[in-house]
Amino acid sequence: MVSLLHPGFAEMNKRSLSGQAFFFITDFLLNEVQVFGIDELTQENIFVHFPTFTNDNREPFGYTVPELRIFRESFEEYKVGFDHIMNNLKAGNSYLLNYTRKTRIEYDLPFDEIFCRAKAKYKVSYKNNWLFFSPETFIKIEDGQVYTEPMKGTIEAELPNAAELLRNDVKEKAEHYTVVDLLRNDLSRVADDVTVNDFGRIDYIETGRKNLFAMSSNISGQIKPEYRGRIGSILSEMLPAGSILGAPKHKTLEITLEAERYDRGFYTGVCGLFDGENLDSCVMIRFLEKENGQLFFKSGGGITHMSRAEAEYQECLNKIYVPLS
Repeated sequence: MVSLLHPGFAEMNKRSLSGQAFFFITDFLLNEVQVFGIDELTQENIFVHFPTFTNDNREPFGYTVPELRIFRESFEEYKVGFDHIMNNLKAGNSYLLNYTRKTRIEYDLPFDEIFCRAKAKYKVSYKNNWLFFSPETFIKIEDGQVYTEPMKGTIEAELPNAAELLRNDVKEKAEHYTVVDLLRNDLSRVADDVTVNDFGRIDYIETGRKNLFAMSSNISGQIKPEYRGRIGSILSEMLPAGSILGAPKHKTLEITLEAERYDRGFYTGVCGLFDGENLDSCVMIRFLEKENGQLFFKSGGGITHMSRAEAEYQECLNKIYVPLS
């Protein structure tokens, strides 16, 4: 099993089987799988803030809230890729595809201060090149159980009866059902007795601009004997994350690359912390990246055959935010 793995996943297996703590990062296409000892993070200029761990003890050093300036692409530019996706959805080549865009922004805060002040369940700053603040768990492993929490389907929280609208929106529900089914199948590759729990719960996400409600579910299973202690093998079977790709995975990835026409890099990859016994990991969304002296925000949303281009374009823009404390 190990010989067929990317060396990064094989290294994870080696460390997890011996109970050695580590932090890992993968890019979207799984070309880069990086593994770090916990004591290496700070010297590598990687700062992590997870629910049960942080290596960042810096205090915020500012209180201003600068203007977020968004240089959005035109609707016509967005629609080129959208139309390509819709043609494939109508042809039956995909059922759900997560379409993402790269948007140039300006924001007058240094990375260190953005990271320190951002409010999020998970956040990471990587070598002063990129950072993210994500609300979405990928998988957690505790006491032989594996859990995943796909988040798919959003609505502006300020709309009247927004939570109920989201629960009853045909397109958003179809999107969520598809992702839950995909993740349930992915989890079944490494776990037995897979069960969907807490289906379609509504989570509130503060953005500092247009706050959102998001639809989430919890899926759990008992890790199969051949995967116990093999964190790398489990991740290798389940990546790329279904919530930021779509279904079916192989063909949907091909369509995604044709439609987006840019390199996601580490955006929508996965990172996580193994503490020697348990694993917590997240999907790297809400993503800021430096490129050639400019700053870009990467965001997106799920597209189904019921999607309307104008609404999806606006959702992509709504997800461009910096949630400062």
